[in-house]
Amino acid sequence: MERDEWAAWLRLLLTPGVGRDTARRLLAAFGLPADIWKHSPSAWETVTSTRIARALQSEPATLVDALDRLQAWLTEGSDRHVITLADPRYPTSLLQTADPPLLLHVQGRLDALSHPQKLAVVGSRNPTPQGEANAREFARSLAESGLCVVSGLALGVDGAAHTGALEGGGLTLAVVGTGLDTVYPQRHAALACRIAASGALISEYLLGTPPLGANFPQRNRIIAGLSQGTLVVEAAVRSGSLITARLAAEQGREVFAIPGSIHAPQSRGCHALIRQGAKLVESAQDILEDLHLSEPSQPKHEPALPTDEDGLLRAMGFDPIGLDALQARTGLDTAALQARLLELELDGQVGRLQGGLFQRTGQV
Repeated sequence: MERDEWAAWLRLLLTPGVGRDTARRLLAAFGLPADIWKHSPSAWETVTSTRIARALQSEPATLVDALDRLQAWLTEGSDRHVITLADPRYPTSLLQTADPPLLLHVQGRLDALSHPQKLAVVGSRNPTPQGEANAREFARSLAESGLCVVSGLALGVDGAAHTGALEGGGLTLAVVGTGLDTVYPQRHAALACRIAASGALISEYLLGTPPLGANFPQRNRIIAGLSQGTLVVEAAVRSGSLITARLAAEQGREVFAIPGSIHAPQSRGCHALIRQGAKLVESAQDILEDLHLSEPSQPKHEPALPTDEDGLLRAMGFDPIGLDALQARTGLDTAALQARLLELELDGQVGRLQGGLFQRTGQV
């Protein structure tokens, strides 16, 4: 695409007051962005307001800088692409949604966007150890079965899902809430490089866009729109993962949820989804059967037990647990474990139940 064509798309995106809905109305009425500027303000007013028609007359002050930045980014590697609504490479599944992005930046394998079997795997940024293990193992099994795993590169479940898909030798797409010249969170920089090599990083946001809070709920519609279905691993009752699930359901896509402990806050969102009609799943095979896909090509992996990286409380989980089971999870000897449990009991973080069982009473 020539510089003038890029300039027309960026001008449309950067004009104050022109959101995605207004931009699509202008495109429907006048054709490509370059054609919009050939018409008069009075013509623009037939599909938008006088205020926006007035704003369209002026070139945005940031246009030249944004255009220079985009062209420089594209020349830094052959794996960098920008596709617009008018591009035949634009993902069909996303084009069919109610609010498709006008423009997508892609770093990685462009063919991954057109993979016919994509599943979103989303969940808490602060999962339990078991939830993180579930995300990784489900994604690994799904990838081994040929599915492309879509997620958002966030900490917690998202990162585990991407990692699992890569371990399964499959494709994974990361839809981010920043410009593609920024990796957020920074600790996922190495993971982002692996994803770009074995899948793709995707963003609708212009280069230089920082990690603004409002962008992340918006990017969830892209995660849902790219995928045949959405799996929620763990989520609080109010979370971005439930937004993704709701958007998937509104688009007629499947919604799956993994049940968890009734004592874990991270499970309540999944339980709410199941009550609302999401499909309860206990293995990747449940999803494959529901989507009428083939069985995994590799043996199914059982979810790993949580590690003790975050201490005894996280190893306990939220259900009553016996001393022997805690020893197996933590590797602590009996004396050390009993001493630590006594400390937590005195702090009010652990209660001792009948039958030698212990249970968390506080949060980490």
